[in-house]
Amino acid sequence: MEKPTPPADYECCESGCEPCVWDTYSEELAAFKAYEAEQKKLNPEATPSTPDA
Repeated sequence: MEKPTPPADYECCESGCEPCVWDTYSEELAAFKAYEAEQKKLNPEATPSTPDA
């Protein structure tokens, strides 16, 4: 699983869309962090795939 990329400035129209690109990013980032935490439990000696942000 790859760490999600934050939306570019031009991708958010700031008009209150539902869902906003930032909502989607936040959900994807939470899923990524949960995945990494699970992987760390399964293999505590493994090196993280990405540095913490």
